[in-house]
Amino acid sequence: MGAASELEPFSEKGFYLAEFHGRTLAIAARGSDLVHPAALAAVLKELEGNGTRVVLLSDAEEPLAGLAGAAPVAAAVDRLEGEVWRGLASRACFGVVVGAGAGFPARCREVATRLALTKLVWIDAAGGLRRPDGARCSFVGLAELQRVLADGMPGESEARRQLLIEIEAAVRAGLPAVNVCSLEGLADELFTYAGSGTLFTRERYVAVRRLGLDDYDAAAHLIARGVAEGYLAPRGPEAVEQVLASALGAFVAGAHLAGIGALVEYPAAAAAEIASLYTLTRFVGEGVGGHLVAAALERARDRGFASVFACTTSERVVDFFVRNGFRRATDAEVPAEKWETYDPERRASVRCVCCDLR
Repeated sequence: MGAASELEPFSEKGFYLAEFHGRTLAIAARGSDLVHPAALAAVLKELEGNGTRVVLLSDAEEPLAGLAGAAPVAAAVDRLEGEVWRGLASRACFGVVVGAGAGFPARCREVATRLALTKLVWIDAAGGLRRPDGARCSFVGLAELQRVLADGMPGESEARRQLLIEIEAAVRAGLPAVNVCSLEGLADELFTYAGSGTLFTRERYVAVRRLGLDDYDAAAHLIARGVAEGYLAPRGPEAVEQVLASALGAFVAGAHLAGIGALVEYPAAAAAEIASLYTLTRFVGEGVGGHLVAAALERARDRGFASVFACTTSERVVDFFVRNGFRRATDAEVPAEKWETYDPERRASVRCVCCDLR
């Protein structure tokens, strides 16, 4: 077995393909959105090669037949479950024609929930949900979706509102995840951390746990991304391995790795450091960073440390730590061991914070 550095590089697409392997997804698109289906065809090819099956829903028979490679069946057919099951036994994509018109979202939701699928992806030219300031809502829980609907969605069309009503019904009915994105953004929504649309799930909860070996690839990728963006200090391979071995991961909705943070121990100084704290932009606003810090402080207390510190070059990050119970500190308050191999140029601009546990 080769060294870790010789392994195939981790990719975001690979991470999500592994999640989708052996599963069946639904993708719903009106015929008007499938006039130029190349982006969808490319995604279907990726999923087929991954061992992922797709139930393709549309109100137009011709594009379904072209994309699925066989004539679709009508959603109203007797024993739809059996028809889809048999169809997917011989090909990776199966088409289902649902009625056109204003009831299209409702009929797609009925099929997806009837088949109890893993995920429903809605293709909508407007893309994901937007906040009043125009920023995209990357992740929305059921309670927030219900508030959005109760507010009446000013500025949105009635068709858009009806779509969100059906998403709310699908999530309440037990569909684990619903995505809304444009056709052009489909690959990014399915295969990247940032996404391009909005992911809807029942709960907006964050679970923090120690990273397992199966999480290391994804976590190492996040560390590399944080370094590339200038948020995290560069670390050599051994230092990265040390971080992974002591890292916590924040998982949203039980599955999505939303952020990481390590508790690096300095026993001689009775101190520990929160290092490589990084949160994906898709989950900003979910309190991921705060959950990671709280879990790290709890672990430090359990292990008997007197203090926990963190170092950053970002004043914004300093403010974040202060909001989470830290105080500003000098580099002299940090264990001397921390600075032994630290980059002198970075140290000149570094800011330190400390949380006293005793």
